[in-house]
Amino acid sequence: MEFNFLGRAFKGDKVIWCIFIALCIISLLEVFSATSTIAYRQHSHWAPILRHAAFLLIGFAVVMFLQRVPSRFFSVLLLGLPISAILLVVTMFMGEDVNGAQRWLGVGAFTIQPSEFAKISAIGFVAFFLSKMKPGNESFIFKLLIIGIGGLCVLIAPENLSTACLLFGVCFLMMFIGQVSLKRLGMIALIGIGSGIILIGSLTLLPDSFAKEYLPDRLTTWKNRIDRHSDENQASIFDKKEDGSIAYKITDDNYQVSHAKIAIANGGVIGLPGSGTERDFLPQAYSDFIFAIILEEMGLLGGLFVLLLYVALMIRCGVLASKCEKKFPRYLILGAGLILTIQAIANMAVAVNLIPVTGQPLPLVSRGGTSTIITCAYFGIILACSSRLNDSDHEDVDESIANVDFDTFDGINQE
Repeated sequence: MEFNFLGRAFKGDKVIWCIFIALCIISLLEVFSATSTIAYRQHSHWAPILRHAAFLLIGFAVVMFLQRVPSRFFSVLLLGLPISAILLVVTMFMGEDVNGAQRWLGVGAFTIQPSEFAKISAIGFVAFFLSKMKPGNESFIFKLLIIGIGGLCVLIAPENLSTACLLFGVCFLMMFIGQVSLKRLGMIALIGIGSGIILIGSLTLLPDSFAKEYLPDRLTTWKNRIDRHSDENQASIFDKKEDGSIAYKITDDNYQVSHAKIAIANGGVIGLPGSGTERDFLPQAYSDFIFAIILEEMGLLGGLFVLLLYVALMIRCGVLASKCEKKFPRYLILGAGLILTIQAIANMAVAVNLIPVTGQPLPLVSRGGTSTIITCAYFGIILACSSRLNDSDHEDVDESIANVDFDTFDGINQE
């Protein structure tokens, strides 16, 4: 009787549910530990974790709701693309500046991050049009995807370049999986790589005085992050003592990375459960650098376990997608799995100093509001699609707002 009740309450793939619950538990434990500085400022030991638990609870409610929604109704994400674009434009002029970035929009007593809504809308947008692609309309669909996703990324990039790159990369992979012409994808890849090389090269070669005087604040921030990462192994960060020994020098420029390294070294193999110290020194220990705190308190074994959870998520999404008879839910599952996994890997790479600081949270684990709820929405979409792998509810939304003959548009385009 109890198993029947659980089966009715928790629909969808059980492996995805296990990964979701495991990440939620890890999140509660690590955010509780990592928010010590916030608890000190607020004079409340429980306020930070209760806030985070409240958002996780809201996210859990979102998952419970979405898992019951037939996948064809996720075509409503198409409407999210223009709405997200409007919110991003509004944020440019009326957004709240937090930590030097204008990414948040105040709504009453709350703040939302429009780029998070843009990401999930873009996944739905790409999945929808890939499901409609046929040999006769590929050119039109491809142009529509590039214009839609490219325009959205252009709006995100000024204040959140890493998110823009992440989103475009995931959409590019979805198009590759969706068998978009390699010639077209190769052209986009060359343009993207070339633009990246030119941007990084220009920022690296520009003198600091020129950058501070003439470049916008965000470009200066990008330059500083690139310079700090490239200088990490240079002699300027080492001090030679009188006895001839070499000491590592912690400066304002390498403060975050240095304390992340100390946290990782402290943790060793099995970690220091509840006894970590770097949470009191590491800025954004509960968000951007929470993986460093995980490595300190859970050790290398705990960090490897968290990494394997995200790898298992991607592998399971691939398995579920391969079982989908219909294209739309298949691409939804793959898109959600890709963006969660790649974002997680980016966050971990920053913590271990493989790439410059990006500001990407660890999905479902880092403390957050909008990001936590949207991450839960990804899980809800995956569970919804997995619960009806071969149902008629999985129809490729031809009967709803998608009842458009794209072959006609392509024919017009070719005339």
